[in-house]
Amino acid sequence: MRRRRWAGIKKYPYFRRPVKAAAGPGSVKMADCIRVPLPLLLLCVLSAVQPLPGDNSNMARLTGNSDNPPNPAGGPGPAPGNPAAPDRSPGGGASLPRRRTAGWKLAEEAVCREDLTRLCPKHSWNNNLAVLECLQDKKEETEIAAECNHLLWNYKLNLTTDPKFESVAVEVCKTTISEIKECAAEELGKGYLVSCLVDHRSNISDYQCNQYITKMTTIIFSDYRLICGFMDKCRDDINTLRCGSISTGEKDVHSQGEVIACLEKGLVREAEEQLGAHAIKDDCKKAIMRVAELSSDDFHLDRYLYFACREDRERFCENTLAGEGRVYKCLFNHKFEEAMSERCREALTTRQKLIAQDYKVSYSLAKACKSDLRKYRCSVDSNMPRAREARLSYLLLCLESAVHRGRVVSGECQGEMMDYRRMLMEDFSLSPEIVVGRGDMGAIDPNCQRALQTLIQEADPGADYRIDRALNEACESVIQTACKHIRNGDPMILSCLMEHLYTEKMVEDCEHRLLELQYFIARDWKLDPILYKKCQGDAARLCHTHGWNETSEMMPPGAIFSCLYRHAYRSVEQGRRLSRDCKVEVQRILHQRALDVKLDPELQRRCMIDLGKWCSEKTEAGQELECLQDHLEDLVSECRDVVGNLTELESEDIQIEALLMRACEPVIQTHCHEVADNQIDTGDLMECLVQNKHQKEMNEKCAVGVTHFQLIQIKDFRFSYKFKTACKEDVLKLCPNIKKKVDVVICLSTTVRNDTLQEVKEQRVSVKCRKQLRVEEVEMSEDIRLEPELYDSCKQDISRLCQNVAYGNAQVIECLKENKRQLTSRCHQRIFKLQEVEMVDPELDYQLMRVCKNMIRRFCTESEGKNVLQCLKQNKNSEVMDPKCKQMITKRQITQNTDYRLNPVLRKACKADIPKFCQSILNKATADSELEGQVISCLKLKYADQRLSSDCEDQIQVILQESALDYRLDPQLQIHCTQEISRLCPEEAAAQEQTGQVEECLKVNLLKIKQEGCKKEVLNMLKESKADIFVDPVLHTACALDIKHHCAAIPPGRGRQMSCLMEALQDKRVRLQPECKKRLQDRIDMWSYAAKVAPAEGFSDLAMQVMTSPSKNYILTMIGAGVAVLFMMGLLCGRFTKRVTQELKDR
Repeated sequence: MRRRRWAGIKKYPYFRRPVKAAAGPGSVKMADCIRVPLPLLLLCVLSAVQPLPGDNSNMARLTGNSDNPPNPAGGPGPAPGNPAAPDRSPGGGASLPRRRTAGWKLAEEAVCREDLTRLCPKHSWNNNLAVLECLQDKKEETEIAAECNHLLWNYKLNLTTDPKFESVAVEVCKTTISEIKECAAEELGKGYLVSCLVDHRSNISDYQCNQYITKMTTIIFSDYRLICGFMDKCRDDINTLRCGSISTGEKDVHSQGEVIACLEKGLVREAEEQLGAHAIKDDCKKAIMRVAELSSDDFHLDRYLYFACREDRERFCENTLAGEGRVYKCLFNHKFEEAMSERCREALTTRQKLIAQDYKVSYSLAKACKSDLRKYRCSVDSNMPRAREARLSYLLLCLESAVHRGRVVSGECQGEMMDYRRMLMEDFSLSPEIVVGRGDMGAIDPNCQRALQTLIQEADPGADYRIDRALNEACESVIQTACKHIRNGDPMILSCLMEHLYTEKMVEDCEHRLLELQYFIARDWKLDPILYKKCQGDAARLCHTHGWNETSEMMPPGAIFSCLYRHAYRSVEQGRRLSRDCKVEVQRILHQRALDVKLDPELQRRCMIDLGKWCSEKTEAGQELECLQDHLEDLVSECRDVVGNLTELESEDIQIEALLMRACEPVIQTHCHEVADNQIDTGDLMECLVQNKHQKEMNEKCAVGVTHFQLIQIKDFRFSYKFKTACKEDVLKLCPNIKKKVDVVICLSTTVRNDTLQEVKEQRVSVKCRKQLRVEEVEMSEDIRLEPELYDSCKQDISRLCQNVAYGNAQVIECLKENKRQLTSRCHQRIFKLQEVEMVDPELDYQLMRVCKNMIRRFCTESEGKNVLQCLKQNKNSEVMDPKCKQMITKRQITQNTDYRLNPVLRKACKADIPKFCQSILNKATADSELEGQVISCLKLKYADQRLSSDCEDQIQVILQESALDYRLDPQLQIHCTQEISRLCPEEAAAQEQTGQVEECLKVNLLKIKQEGCKKEVLNMLKESKADIFVDPVLHTACALDIKHHCAAIPPGRGRQMSCLMEALQDKRVRLQPECKKRLQDRIDMWSYAAKVAPAEGFSDLAMQVMTSPSKNYILTMIGAGVAVLFMMGLLCGRFTKRVTQELKDR
C-alpha cells in the first residue's frame, strides 16, 4: 500500500469532519472532510461484520453507555459535526426531540421501533452499533422506513466526526498508533487519527483495535457521501452516468452502493473503449479505485457486491471466514458455476476488472506480494506511467520476470499470482485490450491478437498449464496416461503434451486447446520457461535481448527464437554457437513446432498468401509445410527463403519432422537406433531411413514421409545436409550457379567420370565428396521421381504402362525397361541413357543391387563396384545362386545384348573391330536408341569367320555361349522368331530353365520355318556353331565324354574341337557315343542345308564354308588337283597367244 503524507488537510480530504455554522441563523455550511489517502470510492453499502463483544468497555462507552453520546439528527444543541444535516434532509427526523441524556440508544427512537422489532434480535438493542449493523444490512429499500433511514444516516455521520471516537481510538489502539508512524504523527482533536487507522487497518495486529477500526470502516463504507470528498469529485460523473440520487430523500440512502457499482461499470466501459462510453474525470477515477482498494479485505464493504452475492456466499462459501479477501476469492473460484446468480457473477466480474486495473483492489495479492514488489522494484519504474504500474498485468510481469531469472519470490505471493493468472485466463473480458480489439465475422483484429499475446504473457500458462483451466480440463486424461511421470504443474507437462500431439493418446479437445496456447507461446520465446531459463544468456549474447518483460523490445514475433535456432546449428569453425543446454531446448522447440505451421510465426507471417493460394485444402497435421515444400519454386521470395531455411534444418536434424519420426519409430529402433542415439543432427538418421526404406518394419506413413523428404531434397542441394557439407567447396569450384541437387549430382559425377576416363593423376572432386556423391546417386536411383527430367519425360508412359506399379524400389523404372519397345520416343531415349550409365556403374542399378544383395556378398566381395555385374554373370549358373538374382542377371544380359554400348567390357575389347566390320550399321544408328543387337550379330558372324581380334573374340565367345543357352539373349533372334517359337517350340519356351532347347527346336524345325527373317537367324546360329562347340550347348552336352577322350589335347576356340569331332566321326576306328554321333550327323545335315539355302555372299564366306566343311579335305584335294591339271596343260600345250616382237612394242 502506498505511503501517504498526513501533514495537512488540504491534500486528500476524504472523511467528513464538522465545521462551525456560518454566521447568521439558519445558515448552514456543508461539512468539511477529514482527509483519507487516495480517493475513497466504492460505496460498499453496509458491513455485515459480527458485532463487537458486549463486554468491550471501550465500545460500550461509545455505543450505549457513554455519558455524552453523539446526538442524533435533530437533537438539542449544536450537533457536533452535523450542521449540514438539516440542509441535506429537511424532512425525516428533523422534528425528533433532542436528547442529551446519558445512554441514548437507537432502539429507543420511535421512528425505528417498528423496523427494529421486526428485523433485529432483542439482545442487540442495547448496542447501537449492533442495531446499526442489523438495520443497514437489509437488501430492499422498502424494508426500513424512510424516517428511520434518515435517522441512521445522520447518526453515522455524527459518529464519523465525533472527537470521542478519536479518544477511544487513542485508548484502544495505543500500541498500534505507536507502531504506525504516519498515525502517531497526526494532530489530535481534528479527527485525522481515525481516518489514518482506517487507511492502515491492514497493518493493525491488536485485536480490539482491529475490531474498532473494522466497525468504523463499516460505517464509512455504508454510504459514499460519508467518504470525504467522494461526492465532490464524482458529482458530475454520477449525474452524467445517471448513477443514482445525490440528494437525501430522493432515494434510500442505504442503497447507495448501486451508485458505486454504476461508477465502476462506467470506469470499465471507458477502459474497454465501448461505443458511447463516458470519460470519467481523473479525480473521480482515483476515488473509485481507492474505495475499491479499501474495501478489498472484506466483501461486506463492497455493499453492492455484498447484496448481490449474499445468497451465493451462503451457497458456495458458507464455511469461508470473512476478512483478508477470502470471500472474494471463494466467489471468484465459483464464478462460472451454473448455480451462481447472474447478478453476483456480474458484480464479481466488475470487481475483477477493477483488480486488473489496480492490483491493490485485491487485498490478498497486495498483502502477499508487498515485500516482493518492493524487493524487485516493481513500482519504481521511471519509464512507466504511475497508472500502468498499478495494473495487475505489470505486477504479474514484473514478478514473473524475477521468477524466470531465478530470483526468490515468496511462496504466498506466487500462490496469489497463480490465482490471478488463472483468473485472467478464464475470462477474456478482464483484459480490456482484448474486448477493444475483437473483430467481426471471425476475423482476429491485429490489436486483438497483440492483446491476446499480452494476456498470455501476463498469465504465463507456459510455467504452469493449470493456469489455463480449459486446457487443464481438456487434457486431464492425456496427462494421466502420457505424462503421469511428470510432477503436476511442472512446465514439462506442456512439452510432454506437444510430444504426444497427433498420437493415439491425444484427444481432440486437448489437441485444439494445446494448439491455441502454443500459437501464442510460439510467438514469444520467453513464455516457455524452460527455454528462457536455458537460453537467456545466449539470447543476450547473440541476439541482443534483455529482460523477460522488456517492454521496449521492438522485434517481430518469433525473432528471438529465429536468432537462436540460426545459431543452434553452427559448426565449430563458424563460431558463436549456442551453449549445449540451450541447443537442446531449441531443438526440442523446433521438433514440436514442426507439427503445425501456425506454431512458426515467421513461417506463417511470410507465407500467409502462399498458404492460401496453394495449400488451402491441406488441413491435416504437417500437410501445410509439405505443401509449401512441394510448391517451393512457386512461392514468393520471402516465403521461399524461410521454407528453404527450415527444410535445410530438417536435413540436418530430421527429428524436427516429429510426425515422420513417430511414423518411423519401428524402423529407427530396428535399424537406425545407433545413429538416432549418437549422431542425431548430422543427417545420418535420414540416410539410414532411406537405406532401410523397404525393410519389413517400414510402414506406409514412414515410407511416404521419407520419400517426400527425398523429393524435397532434389530441389536444392543444400537440403541434403551431408551432401552439402561434403561437397560445398566442390560445388562452388566446379558447378557454380547450379542449385538443383540433381543438376549438381550430374555435374559432379560427370567430372568424376571424365577424370577417371582420362586417367588424370589427381581427381578434381575431393575424396569425401566422391564418397557422398555415390550415396546420393544410389538414393536417386531408387525412385524415378528423384530424377525429375526422367520422370517428366516418362509421365505419360508411366500412366499408360505402369499405372499400378509402386514408385519405390525402382519398380517404375524397371517397368519402363521391360516395356521399352512401347515407350514414347522421348522416354525411350531417357531410359536408354539411364541404362547406359547403370551398365557402366552397376551400383547405380538399384533393382540389381537390391535383389542380388546377398549374392554379391557371397561371390563378389572382392570385385570393384563397376565389375559387380560381370562377377554375377560369371557365377550365374552356380548351384547356390539365388533364383531371383539369376533372373535379374538374365534381364541385364538381355539388355546388354541389345546394344554393344550397354556392354562396357565388350565395347572396350572390340573398340577396333566394331568400326572395321560393322560400320554400315553404325552409320544408321542414333546416339540415344538401341541397335537391337545388330552390332553384336555382326561381330558373331565375324567370330565365325575367325577374323576378330583376340580380346574381342573372347568377349563374343562369352556372348555366344550365353545366348546359345537362352534364346532371349539374342535380340535379333527374339525379334524375328517370336511367332515361330510360339508355333513350333511352345513347350521349350515355357520351361523355367533355359538350356538351349529353344535353339535346338528351331534348328530341328528349320525346314518348317516360314518367316525369312527367322530362318536367316537360325542359319546364322548354325554357322556360328561351326566356330566352336561351346556355341552349341546341346551338342556339347552330348559329346562332352568324347571330347574328353579324343580331343582333350586340342584347345577350344576357332572350331578346333569341332573339327576334331568331325574327323573322329569319319574315322571308322573311333567309336563315338551314340548320342554324340547322332547329334553330329544332324549337324552335318543342317550345315549342308544351310549351305544350299544360304550360299556364300563373298569369297571370304566361301573360304570359311570350305574350311569349316566336314568334307574340307576332299574339297581341298579336288581344288588342288584342278590347279595341277591346269598347270600341266600349260606346260604341255604352250602359249595360247601369239608372241609380239620387240619391234612392234617399240612402235
